[in-house]
Amino acid sequence: MDLHSGLAYWIVKNKLYDYFNPLRDDYAVDVAIIGSGITGALVAHELCAAGIPCAVFDKRTIATGSTAASTSQLQYEIDVPLCEMIDDVGERIAVAAYHASLQSISDMEKVFDATRVRPDFKRVPSIFLASNRRGLRLLEREYEIRKKHRLPVDFLNNDALFATHRINGYGALKNNEAAQMDCYKAATGLLKHHLANGGLSLFSHTDVMDYQQTRGGYELLTDAGRRVRCKYMVIAAGFEAGKFLPEQVMDLTSTYALISQPVDPAQLWPERSLIWETAKPYFYMRTTPDNRMMIGGEDVPFRNPERRDRLLRWKIKRLEKQFNAIYPKIQFTTDMAWCGTFSSTKDGLPFIGHWPGRKRMFFALGYGGNGITFSMIAAQVIRNKLMGVKDEREQVFGFERRDL
Repeated sequence: MDLHSGLAYWIVKNKLYDYFNPLRDDYAVDVAIIGSGITGALVAHELCAAGIPCAVFDKRTIATGSTAASTSQLQYEIDVPLCEMIDDVGERIAVAAYHASLQSISDMEKVFDATRVRPDFKRVPSIFLASNRRGLRLLEREYEIRKKHRLPVDFLNNDALFATHRINGYGALKNNEAAQMDCYKAATGLLKHHLANGGLSLFSHTDVMDYQQTRGGYELLTDAGRRVRCKYMVIAAGFEAGKFLPEQVMDLTSTYALISQPVDPAQLWPERSLIWETAKPYFYMRTTPDNRMMIGGEDVPFRNPERRDRLLRWKIKRLEKQFNAIYPKIQFTTDMAWCGTFSSTKDGLPFIGHWPGRKRMFFALGYGGNGITFSMIAAQVIRNKLMGVKDEREQVFGFERRDL
């Protein structure tokens, strides 16, 4: 399936990592990672840093699946507000999930510092706008529960919102712990780093079609008839992980994104914050280092790629209108537009860890709008599991919570 279509900005901005290395012979490795996007790259990094030999397999050109279509925003805030998530999964799990997401942003920054990969990682504030009076009441509840659990947050009333961010709205929550980056540059940079430093093998254009459990792990069968023997598997293939799952655990959604022509930096909004809203589906926006504006949203349930793609032209107009409602004095001229498919869960949390009964098959499924921060968590949890280190986040993000 085509995971995205249109002109994805990151593929245009960066030189394509034109790596071609299909698996041509049978192969053996300790850990086989399926998927070369940001999730697979972070898992590979954590395993290589721990001295665990691994190999990444992808049926496409490296990192050209969902990672190429990501808007690459990093927030500790999860698609489901904390006050609502507590009702869904309980206070202990919900609060732990939010704190883990907060920590993951700093952990990712440390990864880039240690590897000297430079994916335009930049700390910026996050502004969570009330879309209407109902949204304002939600933010008032959310503010209190975040303060109770010592999560970074400030409340901006309508006057403060206009004075500090030039937005004429009902109010907002603000924190200074968010970040943004170039997801494609991060994924390819980490993979290149570990290829150069040993411990990692990378196979492109190699589709794992089937697998069977063995006494010591798994044997994988590729589309070219090659066999891969491994002690452990890590599935980091997003919603395409479905063929490895005994049952469906996610919903598929079509989403749309635009990027503007470059503008004078003086025209951009204050602090170049990440901005999103309480409406569902929510609209969101960020800037780029070359002074463009990136906006997205207009999510609809996914049916098929053809229907998703036919809606693109109409969605462009709707997204431009939503931007103009927030900043009517800033000229947004669309330069590129794309649409993609992503997965989400009912409680807003990812699925990380092994499926019950399959202790050598790990899943790193960072579903939802926080996929990148969830991917950092997944990489650490899986590394710890392989090293015999207890990680309490397994209980927060594991498959067992489906029964809650």
